[in-house]
Amino acid sequence: MLKLEPFTQDDFSRLINWIDTKRELIQFAGDLFTYPLSEDQLHAYLSQEKLVAKKIIHIESGEVIGHCELNFLNEHPRLSRILIGNKQNRGLGYGAKIIRLMIDAIQKEIPSKQVELRVFGYNANAIKLYKKEGFVIQEKQTLQFQYTEDESWTNYYMTKQLNN
Repeated sequence: MLKLEPFTQDDFSRLINWIDTKRELIQFAGDLFTYPLSEDQLHAYLSQEKLVAKKIIHIESGEVIGHCELNFLNEHPRLSRILIGNKQNRGLGYGAKIIRLMIDAIQKEIPSKQVELRVFGYNANAIKLYKKEGFVIQEKQTLQFQYTEDESWTNYYMTKQLNN
């Protein structure tokens, strides 16, 4: 079982250690941060009012296994910056549980008829998970993210209708 708790300054070093490359940082956070991730950037991140950072805790072991964000900046709440930090914890079925926990937490903050997210097209496992959880790609709002001068990534916008 998993739970979400507030992400605090005590969690900074763990998150920084999970991000090994610029590519991983951008996949996790888009252009919100610059590589290498630093405590100064995370202090500024925590001061943003409509971004609610959470750590993901495995209840039985007490281990912090990931990070996520409830994003209230847009018309519809957004699931953002989802990361299962330790690679050995990936592929164990935690993703679906995290998505459901995030949606429940959003609904407690602001009841909404829709949630949204963005995901890079090369992240096939995440896209498969989101589709399984009821998210649909909105092609008209798909963008291209310029990673380098020679490389761009498809950035899908996905939505899920909620029953309220």
